[in-house]
Order: sequence, then C-alpha cells, then structure tokens
Amino acid sequence: MTSSFANIQLCHYDNQSKCDISLEPELTEIFANNRDPEELKYYWEKWYNEVGTTARKPFEKYVELNMKAALLNNFTSGAEVWLSEYEDSTIEQQVDEIMSQIRPLYEQLHAYVRYKLGQNYGDKVVSPTGPIPMHLLGDLWAQTWDNIADFTTPYPHKQLFDVTDEMIRQGYTPLKMFQMGDDFFASLNMTRLPPVFWEKSILEKPTDVQNICTPFAWNSYKTDDVRIKQCTRVTMDQLFVAHHELGHTQYFLQYQHQPVKYRQGANPGFHEAVGDVIALSVSTPKHLKKVGLLKHYDDDEQAKINQYYRSALTKLVFIPFAYTVDKYRWGVFRGEIKPTEYNCRFWQLRSQYSGIEPPVVRTEEDFDPAAKYHVSADVEYLRYFVSYIIQFQFHRAACSLAGEYVKGDPEKTLNNCDIYQSTAAGNKLKEMLALGSSKPWPDAMEILTGERKMSADALLEYYDPLYKWLLEENTRLGVHVGWTDSEKCVANTAEGLSNSGDVSGDGN
Repeated sequence: MTSSFANIQLCHYDNQSKCDISLEPELTEIFANNRDPEELKYYWEKWYNEVGTTARKPFEKYVELNMKAALLNNFTSGAEVWLSEYEDSTIEQQVDEIMSQIRPLYEQLHAYVRYKLGQNYGDKVVSPTGPIPMHLLGDLWAQTWDNIADFTTPYPHKQLFDVTDEMIRQGYTPLKMFQMGDDFFASLNMTRLPPVFWEKSILEKPTDVQNICTPFAWNSYKTDDVRIKQCTRVTMDQLFVAHHELGHTQYFLQYQHQPVKYRQGANPGFHEAVGDVIALSVSTPKHLKKVGLLKHYDDDEQAKINQYYRSALTKLVFIPFAYTVDKYRWGVFRGEIKPTEYNCRFWQLRSQYSGIEPPVVRTEEDFDPAAKYHVSADVEYLRYFVSYIIQFQFHRAACSLAGEYVKGDPEKTLNNCDIYQSTAAGNKLKEMLALGSSKPWPDAMEILTGERKMSADALLEYYDPLYKWLLEENTRLGVHVGWTDSEKCVANTAEGLSNSGDVSGDGN
C-alpha cells in the first residue's frame, strides 16, 4: 500500500510522453506554486487515481486483519487499540470539544480564504457559499494552505514574511539547517546531537535509489544513536520542519536512560509537539532577525496580521484535517463505515469539518483516503491533532518561564515569544521529556504547564488578533461564513446510496 509513494511517476500535463513527476519534490512544488486550476485538477486526479484507488483491495484486507489483531488483544476494534495509547477514557470527548472550541475561528478563516480565491478564480470555479475546491489550496491534500498566502494575504503591500531567498543568498544547505536546529536546542541547555546522527542520517533526497520522502526520525534504542531521514530543500518551511524532526531526536535523547518500555512519548501527540514548540519560536520575526535571516522587515500591526494569517494557514487549517483522518478510520475499524461507502463517507467528513471538496466528482470506484501516506502506512494520526493543541500549551508555559510572555502585557505576547537561549525553559522541558512514558501524560504535562487536560485556550489566545481582524473584515466585505454540503462524491451502489448521507459521529 505504501510502495506507490516512492515509485509512481506522473506524466506532464503538457507533455504526456514525459513521465518523471514524483511526489517529492516535483508534485509538491507544482501544488505549491502553480495557479492554473485545470493543470492542478489534472495532477490531483492522476495522483489520487494512481495511488489511492489502487490501494482499495489491499486496504479492505488490512481492515480485516486490523480487526483480528484487535480482538486477539482484547480490544473491540483497531480504533480502541489506537485510543488506548492515550490512557484516558475521555480522549474522544476532549478531541470533539476542541473541535467545537476552534470552529468559530476556523469558519472565519475559511470564509476569508474562499473569498480571496473567488476573487482570483471567479465564482464558476469557487462557490461563494460552498466548500473550497481543494486543488486550489496549495497542497495535494489541502492539509495546510500556507502556499497560497502570496495572493490571499490580508495586506499584500507588506513584505511577505519569508526568508527562503535570504537562506539561499547566505548559502544555506540542508546540513546547515539541521546544525542551526541543533544550536537552538543546545541554547536551551538541552542535548547536542551525537556523532552518529551526522554520519548516518539522510538529510537530502538520494539520487541513486527510490526513497519515500516523508520526513521521519528514528530511535535505534542504543545510547546516543538517533537519526533522521528528510529530503530537505532550502526553504523557510523546510527549516521549520527540520526543527520539528529534531524535536523527536531530542525527546529520544532525553528519555534514553529509561527502561525500553518507557522510551516513548508520554502520549503519541507529545512527540509531535516538542519540535513544534521550538518551531513556534524559530518562526517569529524576533528570532529570524536574531539569527540574521530576516532583514529590513517592518513589524507593524498589518505585518503582524499577515504573520498570524500565514501561521493559521499552516496550523489551524491542519487541525480539522488531522481530526478527519482518524475519525474516518475509527468509523472504518469499528464497522460503522462499510466498504460500500469507504470513499464517499471520507469526503463527507472532509466537507463537514474542513469545508473542502475534491476538484472532480468521485465515486465508490475510487479510494481517496489512501492517497495520504499515513493512511496507507497504518500510522495513527490523532497524534498530530493532539500535538497541534498541546504545543500551544507547552509554548505558553515555556514562554512564561523564559520571561517572554506575560498575560495582558502587549509587549510580551504569546505570538511574539522566542525561547531561544532560555535555560529556564529548556530545563523544564528536559524534566518533562525525561519521563518518557513512565508516567501518565497528564503528569508529564503538569510538570511544564501546571495543566492536566488538553485545551485550545492557548491556541485561541495565540490567534486572537487574527480572529478579531477576520470578524471585522468578513463583516465589512459581506462574506458568507460557513459552507453548504459537498456533492462531489456519488455512491454508485444501491447500498452506498442509501448510506451516503449519514455521517457517523457528532457534527455541526
């Protein structure tokens, strides 16, 4: 089911005899930079057909085996196996509550982006009241939308916050990007990367072998042996990804003294959150100025709105996507979503929670969930959802320790905090990470934050200036907020048709 991600090469839109477009970097860059809706539609359909649809039969067998394995281990389904990793019977309820918390902010952002896309492509391509055609959002899965910030940004006359050109001008390489990340962790009094990391990691795409380029960090369970595989490109976004992956290796190093059983995150989301906590600091103008990458940047209120907007296109937008990936699979594993409706129920959930739809009509002959690597690779995805919530809780606590954040102080806000060189923040992070999974995750969270439950409060505080701006701007523009249901998936069996309108679980 995963082999397609490394092996499939698509033919060019304007030259069908030339077929050398891989997922990374070619297809990813096409979706990031191309603005031709027909060309994007072509590549979208080709990828989903080649990768997703071919995985349908293997996926059905995988679901069957997943249930057998769950029952043999005294679980009722594979959903309960994954959820058991969180050691909290209320985890699904917490996740649903967080979705309700962020919904007002997400709807405002969605409405504004749809309006800007409509200005660019016209009402015939983008309905002013419907879901957004996902191929226009700068990402093959529409899991983040930051690649369209260049023409949707609130104040386009302001300099776009991007240090990619400066990185190239200064001769940055993938190696230098990881060295910069290593320096950040060291500045917090955390652990330097061991020699084997630099000897054995893959930091650039190999030219002599096929390689799945999804970034990945490895723990060998040997002392001081951690590694990363990433097909790194010299861009600002990839710099942040490098810091994220180094967060995994830092976690490995902090808990390597624990018995093997406890050498993992306090819960799966903790691992994903650690690097992003660092990236929240690295991505501030304050930090990028400090390290000499951001020059001649006017950080006034309009520039700040642009900054928060671009961040929200990455982080806020991702949350309902991550929620859907596993809410869908929970339904499949539990038997609530039947094989005859595998595809359309997926799109119903994506429409319900993200307000997006495929660019072409899909049917039950297709199987689009598997076009996402983590679905084909049997990777639980709630960890990413959890990480995008708790990273803001961690960030708020670390910023307070660093003296960079004081609630109510306009000079020390959560969205302009850089914990670089703060040993106070670093030492507390180390104390939390060193537990591994030897204690329940609320105990670990409490060490750093004083909190024992997930909440979107810190995230909403971070984006509050953007939320206020969106409320005013959408009202001023008369923009429709919310979206109608998508009609882009058509069930093609009698059973599929009878079930196609029933989305399992709670919804809005």
